[in-house]
Amino acid sequence: MVDPSLNPTSAPEAVTSCATDPTRRPRWRPRRADVLAIGAYVLLGVFVCLNYWVDVQHRVSSHLPTDHSWFEWLFSHGAYSVRHLENPLFSARQNAPDGVNMMANTSLLGMTLPLAPVTLLFGPQVTYALYLGGALAATAATSYWVLSRHLVRSRAGAFVGGAFLGFAPGIVHHANGQPNFVSNFLLPLIVARVLCLGRDGRWRRDGIVLGLLVAYQIFINEEMLLLTALACLVIVVAYGVQRPRAARERAGGFLAALGLGGGLALLLTAYPIWFQFNGPQSYRGLQGGVFHNWGEDLMAFVTFPRDTMAGDEAVEKTIGLTEQNSWFGWPLVLVALAALVLLWRRSLAARVCGVLVVLFTVGAIGPKVRFDGVETTVVGPWAYIPDDVPLVEMMMPTRLALVTTAAVGVLLALAWDAAAGYGRRPVPAPRPAADDTDAAGDPPAATPARRWIRPVGYAAVALAVLPLFPRPLPAQHVDLPPRFITAGGWRPYVPEGRTLVPVPIPSNVHGLSTLRWSALTGHEFPVPGGYFIGPNEKGEGVFGAPNRPTSTLIYTTMDAGTVPTLTGENRRQAVADLRFWKASVVVLGDHPRETVLRELMTGLLGPARRVDDVWLWDVRPLVG
Repeated sequence: MVDPSLNPTSAPEAVTSCATDPTRRPRWRPRRADVLAIGAYVLLGVFVCLNYWVDVQHRVSSHLPTDHSWFEWLFSHGAYSVRHLENPLFSARQNAPDGVNMMANTSLLGMTLPLAPVTLLFGPQVTYALYLGGALAATAATSYWVLSRHLVRSRAGAFVGGAFLGFAPGIVHHANGQPNFVSNFLLPLIVARVLCLGRDGRWRRDGIVLGLLVAYQIFINEEMLLLTALACLVIVVAYGVQRPRAARERAGGFLAALGLGGGLALLLTAYPIWFQFNGPQSYRGLQGGVFHNWGEDLMAFVTFPRDTMAGDEAVEKTIGLTEQNSWFGWPLVLVALAALVLLWRRSLAARVCGVLVVLFTVGAIGPKVRFDGVETTVVGPWAYIPDDVPLVEMMMPTRLALVTTAAVGVLLALAWDAAAGYGRRPVPAPRPAADDTDAAGDPPAATPARRWIRPVGYAAVALAVLPLFPRPLPAQHVDLPPRFITAGGWRPYVPEGRTLVPVPIPSNVHGLSTLRWSALTGHEFPVPGGYFIGPNEKGEGVFGAPNRPTSTLIYTTMDAGTVPTLTGENRRQAVADLRFWKASVVVLGDHPRETVLRELMTGLLGPARRVDDVWLWDVRPLVG
């Protein structure tokens, strides 16, 4: 429901489509400013991923190395599914023999499948780094396009807003191993389409476009889609309250288009969604509602984030556990508040952003208010939300702050645009409707008393965002899999229908290197365990496979650094576990705990053979 009065400096010449004239469409021909903006976003995406490109084959995220390896595995899953024409909604190549429900995990199928040719040609490490930087740049670019075509006249203002939306502190924080949370390039288009529903009578076209966008976003990140839907609901209600007459006039077309879009999205995704909640290895909620305690610390809002030029990693340890979704730094908080105050009466868009900031900031607090790393006794809003509410049960309160981030990005664009408007030739304001009393055109022409507004406005926005300029993501060295794995030396030992058991067995805590054995060989052999969410015996979601006696023994031995006294029962359980995993061979490669692990496995299975650069136990005679 975009309205001409959303922006105090909009003009028909600059802001086309449903924002100003329902009979005109956006200009798709890019201008020089558009090309420069997108080029700058691409360069910034490359810069953020620079530490990966230095040695792309041997680098993973320093902050979330296991998540990084999981997404490399996902890119390999997409390539494997395309190459073998298998159902991408499920994988039997991890957590053997039970497998993994990919729809019930952050599978990023909307991108891993189209990028399968890149993965097959260059490997998942290259695909990961290429996609991560590309997703950041693409999100900034679509945000820029929506801002410049629908909301602000200043291309520079749209550039600043788009850069913040694509590379905001919370987004860059998630770029450390979680590319699904930086894959937000469809969300600005979805919001723009929702706001235009019912504007020009083309409800069928609008509904179909919205349905296609929503359906595709489901295969990228459902949680971000849910947050976007909540934000759109707030925006529509706020618009209806402030523009009741216009809202009533558009209600019929809006609801018709929304119904068509929702129906189309449901039709296209009905089976995958059914599979997510009812297919093999599906689950209901997470055990203990573990995410609900992740709320924002109030001090985090005025703290500079870790991965920016002004950030300090030591501050993170002071504030404690947080995802840094709201680490804006105090200059940006002051500028955002000032923009709200100055634009409140003149811009409906600013007022809507203010509503979003308040609601989603409060919602991000969590069940208990935390201040400067200390959990207080003050109850937060999530204390009143049950852990088992469908969809909400999987959300972290802190991630609601990502909507606050989006609202702040729009405010930055509006503030820059308002400053640019001073001195611009006035454009006559549209005649206000009966309930449209605050429509406004350009600000007054510059006078000597007002000339200071423009540079001061520019300087304030620049000083707020420059400290948040991202640094290259930190990366650490990781060894490639053993030559025995990469060169195919395992093939004579692993017939079809059997598994290769790496030591340590992959899990959400141990086995980072061995999970990459599967990822970097294109899933050629199945492995037990893994890094995923699956059901426990009660059907609740838990991280990783339920531990078997042997996997537990391996992990405790690694942690202790010594081999316990082994019994006949330990050896019997080891054989039983290998039978359950349908194992044909157990493999131990180079590992910091290689000596103690080899001693343990020898005590359980007998002497190992040195084959190429690994220790190998052929267990087929044991398990039959």
